Amino acid sequence: MPVSKAHANWNGDLPTGSGQFTAGGGSISGSVTFKSRFEDGPGSNPEQLIAAAHASCFSMALANTLASAGFPAESIETDASVTLRPVDGAPTIIKIELVTEGRVPGVNAEQFKEYAAQAKAGCPVSRALAGVPEITLQASLAG
Repeated sequence: MPVSKAHANWNGDLPTGSGQFTAGGGSISGSVTFKSRFEDGPGSNPEQLIAAAHASCFSMALANTLASAGFPAESIETDASVTLRPVDGAPTIIKIELVTEGRVPGVNAEQFKEYAAQAKAGCPVSRALAGVPEITLQASLAG
Protein backbone atom coordinates (compact mmCIF):
# COMPACT_ATOMS: atom_id res chain seq x y z
CA MET A 1 0.00 0.00 0.00
CA PRO A 2 1.28 3.49 -0.74
CA VAL A 3 2.40 5.91 1.95
CA SER A 4 0.26 9.06 2.05
CA LYS A 5 2.17 12.29 2.42
CA ALA A 6 1.50 15.93 3.13
CA HIS A 7 3.65 18.99 3.71
CA ALA A 8 3.06 22.04 5.88
CA ASN A 9 4.99 25.12 6.81
CA TRP A 10 4.39 27.86 9.37
CA ASN A 11 5.93 31.34 9.42
CA GLY A 12 5.95 33.56 12.49
CA ASP A 13 4.41 33.18 15.91
CA LEU A 14 1.05 31.55 16.57
CA PRO A 15 -1.22 34.62 16.87
CA THR A 16 0.11 36.55 13.86
CA GLY A 17 1.81 33.91 11.72
CA SER A 18 0.46 31.88 8.84
CA GLY A 19 1.01 28.57 7.17
CA GLN A 20 0.32 26.56 4.07
CA PHE A 21 -0.22 22.87 3.44
CA THR A 22 -0.29 20.54 0.47
CA ALA A 23 -1.23 16.90 0.09
CA GLY A 24 -2.04 14.49 -2.68
CA GLY A 25 0.92 15.54 -4.76
CA GLY A 26 -0.26 19.15 -4.59
CA SER A 27 -3.87 18.43 -5.57
CA ILE A 28 -4.98 19.49 -2.08
CA SER A 29 -3.68 22.77 -0.70
CA GLY A 30 -4.66 25.58 1.57
CA SER A 31 -3.63 28.15 4.07
CA VAL A 32 -4.06 28.28 7.81
CA THR A 33 -3.87 31.09 10.36
CA PHE A 34 -4.70 31.49 14.03
CA LYS A 35 -7.98 33.14 13.00
CA SER A 36 -8.94 30.34 10.59
CA ARG A 37 -8.37 27.79 13.30
CA PHE A 38 -9.56 29.43 16.49
CA GLU A 39 -11.73 32.41 15.47
CA ASP A 40 -13.71 31.26 12.41
CA GLY A 41 -11.59 33.41 10.07
CA PRO A 42 -11.04 32.71 6.37
CA GLY A 43 -8.86 29.78 5.37
CA SER A 44 -8.58 26.18 6.45
CA ASN A 45 -7.59 24.40 9.62
CA PRO A 46 -6.35 20.95 10.59
CA GLU A 47 -9.73 19.97 12.04
CA GLN A 48 -11.40 20.50 8.65
CA LEU A 49 -8.82 18.19 7.12
CA ILE A 50 -9.49 15.59 9.83
CA ALA A 51 -13.23 15.90 9.13
CA ALA A 52 -12.67 15.42 5.39
CA ALA A 53 -10.41 12.43 5.99
CA HIS A 54 -12.88 10.83 8.39
CA ALA A 55 -15.92 11.39 6.15
CA SER A 56 -14.07 9.99 3.13
CA CYS A 57 -12.63 6.98 4.93
CA PHE A 58 -15.91 6.13 6.64
CA SER A 59 -17.86 6.37 3.36
CA MET A 60 -15.40 4.02 1.67
CA ALA A 61 -15.50 1.60 4.62
CA LEU A 62 -19.30 1.60 4.62
CA ALA A 63 -19.43 0.98 0.86
CA ASN A 64 -17.06 -1.97 1.33
CA THR A 65 -19.01 -3.36 4.30
CA LEU A 66 -22.28 -3.16 2.38
CA ALA A 67 -20.83 -4.69 -0.81
CA SER A 68 -19.22 -7.52 1.18
CA ALA A 69 -22.66 -8.29 2.64
CA GLY A 70 -24.18 -8.41 -0.86
CA PHE A 71 -25.68 -4.91 -0.86
CA PRO A 72 -23.69 -2.63 -3.19
CA ALA A 73 -24.55 0.99 -2.46
CA GLU A 74 -25.76 3.36 -5.14
CA SER A 75 -24.40 6.26 -3.07
CA ILE A 76 -23.20 7.18 0.41
CA GLU A 77 -23.10 10.78 1.62
CA THR A 78 -21.26 11.51 4.88
CA ASP A 79 -20.77 14.74 6.79
CA ALA A 80 -18.22 14.92 9.60
CA SER A 81 -18.03 17.66 12.21
CA VAL A 82 -14.96 17.98 14.43
CA THR A 83 -15.30 19.95 17.68
CA LEU A 84 -12.18 21.59 19.14
CA ARG A 85 -12.40 22.93 22.71
CA PRO A 86 -9.94 23.76 25.49
CA VAL A 87 -9.31 20.88 27.88
CA ASP A 88 -7.04 21.69 30.82
CA GLY A 89 -5.94 24.79 28.92
CA ALA A 90 -4.98 22.96 25.71
CA PRO A 91 -6.97 22.92 22.45
CA THR A 92 -8.34 19.38 22.16
CA ILE A 93 -10.58 17.52 19.74
CA ILE A 94 -13.40 16.47 22.05
CA LYS A 95 -16.01 15.20 19.60
CA ILE A 96 -16.51 13.99 16.05
CA GLU A 97 -20.00 13.62 14.63
CA LEU A 98 -20.57 11.46 11.56
CA VAL A 99 -23.89 11.80 9.74
CA THR A 100 -24.34 9.44 6.82
CA GLU A 101 -27.11 8.75 4.35
CA GLY A 102 -27.09 5.90 1.90
CA ARG A 103 -28.98 4.74 -1.14
CA VAL A 104 -28.70 0.99 -0.81
CA PRO A 105 -31.20 -1.29 -2.57
CA GLY A 106 -32.38 -4.24 -0.49
CA VAL A 107 -31.26 -2.96 2.93
CA ASN A 108 -33.67 -1.82 5.63
CA ALA A 109 -32.96 1.04 8.04
CA GLU A 110 -31.93 -1.20 10.93
CA GLN A 111 -29.52 -3.21 8.77
CA PHE A 112 -28.03 0.00 7.40
CA LYS A 113 -27.37 1.29 10.92
CA GLU A 114 -25.67 -2.03 11.81
CA TYR A 115 -23.47 -1.93 8.71
CA ALA A 116 -22.62 1.73 9.43
CA ALA A 117 -21.56 0.85 12.98
CA GLN A 118 -19.33 -1.93 11.62
CA ALA A 119 -17.79 0.48 9.12
CA LYS A 120 -17.14 3.07 11.84
CA ALA A 121 -15.36 0.43 13.94
CA GLY A 122 -13.26 -0.75 10.99
CA CYS A 123 -12.47 2.55 9.27
CA PRO A 124 -8.71 3.24 9.52
CA VAL A 125 -9.28 6.91 10.32
CA SER A 126 -11.82 6.04 13.04
CA ARG A 127 -9.26 3.70 14.54
CA ALA A 128 -6.54 6.37 14.33
CA LEU A 129 -8.84 8.82 16.12
CA ALA A 130 -9.74 6.38 18.90
CA GLY A 131 -8.39 8.83 21.49
CA VAL A 132 -11.21 11.29 20.76
CA PRO A 133 -13.59 11.05 23.74
CA GLU A 134 -16.78 10.97 21.65
CA ILE A 135 -17.36 9.84 18.07
CA THR A 136 -21.05 9.69 17.24
CA LEU A 137 -22.77 8.19 14.22
CA GLN A 138 -26.17 8.96 12.76
CA ALA A 139 -27.02 6.66 9.85
CA SER A 140 -30.12 6.72 7.68
CA LEU A 141 -31.31 5.58 4.30
CA ALA A 142 -32.21 8.18 1.66
CA GLY A 143 -35.84 8.55 0.67
